[in-house]
Amino acid sequence: MTMQRQTGRPRRLSVVIPATDVPALEDTLVSVLENRPRDCDVIVALGMPYSDPWNIRDEVTLVEAHGAGLVGCINAGIAASTGDVIHVLAAGWKATEGWTDRAVEHFSRGDVGAVVPLAVADADRDQPVSTGVRRTPGGRVMPVVPRRRAEGGITIGIAPSAPALEAGFWRAEVLAEGGFATACGEANAAADMSAALKAARLDVVVEPTSRVVCGPVPRRSNAFLAGLHAERLFWRSLPCERVLPAMVAHAGEVMRHAAARAPLGTLAMLAGRLTALVQFGSCVSRVRHLAELKRLATAARETDGGSRTFRIDASHEVVPAPHVASRVRELKRSA
Repeated sequence: MTMQRQTGRPRRLSVVIPATDVPALEDTLVSVLENRPRDCDVIVALGMPYSDPWNIRDEVTLVEAHGAGLVGCINAGIAASTGDVIHVLAAGWKATEGWTDRAVEHFSRGDVGAVVPLAVADADRDQPVSTGVRRTPGGRVMPVVPRRRAEGGITIGIAPSAPALEAGFWRAEVLAEGGFATACGEANAAADMSAALKAARLDVVVEPTSRVVCGPVPRRSNAFLAGLHAERLFWRSLPCERVLPAMVAHAGEVMRHAAARAPLGTLAMLAGRLTALVQFGSCVSRVRHLAELKRLATAARETDGGSRTFRIDASHEVVPAPHVASRVRELKRSA
């Protein structure tokens, strides 16, 4: 994460739609194209074969990543994007009117690394579901669940560490070095990136006016992979924490995780964590990278007070729905 601007004149917003399922892709595309802001490119990263029956390549950029999972598709889309801000919206999730406007404005502040939209229920779009994910010093990852107040509005009790992998706005420089890592699995990929945000002293902001409709709930990974990925996440993120308190918290997290997977999955989960410890050498480059980010962030604060200036002009205008959106909707109705 070098915080250097790309050459040329990039578009200010790129919407990346990772897709591993055709019906889910159609729902997301309709919502994005109907509410598409100006000065925005849309990249669809395909993890499955897609025949493009309605020539959507006239409106979006199609990137083939056949056989890739969610993280692989996101990274393929990031590599093809040109924006200063990258918005990931996974297939199955839906955009709403004006959902990018206020979110993108936050990036006029140079110390903002990511913006978390408010995920709402499809049946009741005033019902909040989540605002990103939280990574604890001990290595636990959990969704941040806001509460709807009786008098209106929402209450967010805990600040998120990062947006959810499926829906979030990111400064392009944060994702410039290969995107999200696969080492911690899909469930922990966003939390893994949160360590880089923390090391670089970049803020994560919640924008409640940016609303996205939740997609399907991800499948729970098996116990071995859950342990493997959780243990890798802890050691890869440790340079961003105070070591002794984090180690104590981690011991408690392992015991909590063992109880949560009991009785059948406990041994497999512990075997996964042991495997991660055996593979500890694979974390060394990550530890060095975070240390370098911390050093650069400290140096920047000492030299210029930590200010980073990026030009972002007026908010997006919503344009009329492109003809592709109506064609996709008509086909879905006739199916």
